[in-house]
Amino acid sequence: MKMLKITAVACLALVLALPCLATKATPIGTVDVVLDNFGANDITTVWGGGLDGVEVYGGVYLLNKSASTGVGDTWPNGLTPVFCIELHELAPHSTCTYNVVTPDAAHNNFLGGTLGQSKADYLAELWERFYDPAWSIGTLYTDDQNSDAEAFGAAVWEIVYEDLPSSPTGWDVTTDGTAGVGGFYATGLDTNKANSYLHSLTGSGPKAGLYAFTNCGTQDFITVPEPATIVMLGLGGILSLIRRKRTAV
Repeated sequence: MKMLKITAVACLALVLALPCLATKATPIGTVDVVLDNFGANDITTVWGGGLDGVEVYGGVYLLNKSASTGVGDTWPNGLTPVFCIELHELAPHSTCTYNVVTPDAAHNNFLGGTLGQSKADYLAELWERFYDPAWSIGTLYTDDQNSDAEAFGAAVWEIVYEDLPSSPTGWDVTTDGTAGVGGFYATGLDTNKANSYLHSLTGSGPKAGLYAFTNCGTQDFITVPEPATIVMLGLGGILSLIRRKRTAV
């Protein structure tokens, strides 16, 4: 894994002084987590989310979960792979309690609003089509795995920070296509791969059961329950989670 000198082991090397606005969505669970390590990743230079040419870790973050409530119980205690969806915040370096919400309800303080259903659908489809569990297993990763996970992370930020294009083929991680506060682009990664992920999306394709971990003051993330946990829940547990999610949004 390539490692560069970065002033903070997080999604960014500085924190902006922004007002902390809590999501209006009712949490459907909580998790107590702290940043433990990284899965497959590499260094990306990003413009977006208040950052201007800052080197960040693009790829899998591994959070150590120690406690939970509600839907948070679907993740076993231990390492949970996640992707950053909030560039201007630092990852948690001490144990923090995060709310578990559906991605559409995740509030981005820099953008001043929630992700919304369309972006949530694209993120869930991106995860279902291209996320590789091997990116978070073990401690050593191949160059291809690091490159793939880095490109996936850039695709996540493109969806989060750019306005929705008329077609997914309009996404381009090499160009800021959004006027005003939003917008994103990046260098130092396989941009063709990131764009190929994005251009394969339809918004109506297969979707992972994605959730967001949100905390007002630290970095927010997206993730899914581990497949083994879903199997243990059984059909009754899955239907119960769906009913609880629909009630909460």
